[in-house]
Amino acid sequence: MNPIPYLPGRTETHTATVRDSKRITPKDADEVRQIVLTLDEAPHYYPEGQVVGVLVPGPHPFGNPYHHRYYTIAHSEPADHGVALELLVRRCFYIDEVSGERYPGIASNHLCDARLGDRVTLTGPYPSPFRMPADPASNLLMLGTGTGIAPFRALLRQIYRSRGGWQGVVRLYYGAKTGTELLYMNELNNDLAQYYDEATFQAFQAVRRNMLADEGDALRDGLADHVADIWHLLQAPNTHVYLAGMHKVAAALDEVLARAAGSGEQWQALKQRLIEERRWSELTYH
Repeated sequence: MNPIPYLPGRTETHTATVRDSKRITPKDADEVRQIVLTLDEAPHYYPEGQVVGVLVPGPHPFGNPYHHRYYTIAHSEPADHGVALELLVRRCFYIDEVSGERYPGIASNHLCDARLGDRVTLTGPYPSPFRMPADPASNLLMLGTGTGIAPFRALLRQIYRSRGGWQGVVRLYYGAKTGTELLYMNELNNDLAQYYDEATFQAFQAVRRNMLADEGDALRDGLADHVADIWHLLQAPNTHVYLAGMHKVAAALDEVLARAAGSGEQWQALKQRLIEERRWSELTYH
């Protein structure tokens, strides 16, 4: 992920050990790995949904001595004398706009290439940008793509397993390139299925409709298919919106809801009200 401006500075670092690393997408899809890191004698509490920084030693391009990126904790549980953290990491690459050359993403490849027993330097944890409403009757509208499912997994676990008795409507809209890339919803790791028996929860999975599209396009089409329900939900004064994943999540939502509102200006006015009332939370990256 790109650096996230809202995160506070934290200078101390902690060393974690790679306990497990497995690919959860097939060979013909983008590589996404589920990586478990253990911290012995953990100096902090690491709840699900919070964020940790991964510090990759240099030297790096432009003389940078280190490289720092943030990842959401998808799952956290006690380990022997410490804690085990699960991260969901997509192996990323980028294209240089000038040369056209393809380069590996530093942090994601550092994590995906790590072997069992390797050491990883962490910073944090940092607070989650997703604010949990105090009122269990609040409606939750979650929209994401790719590894953006990780904070939603933590959010759902919190409201249905930790707090229990959630009364508000909970809707998850999630976009992916293919059905095999529906992380935490696919055959390999279908742990969101445990929430399908909750009366208030529904999940809508959208995949791209042509080979040139991406997960952002898939999400846009999925939102368009359910725009009336989404628009109705947004009119309620107790609805909270959560966006996570590629920056196209926000663009897809803006496009679909501008049409529903009758104009981009009317949708932006509603969006601004949600932000001012602290009912809008966003964690997106390029």
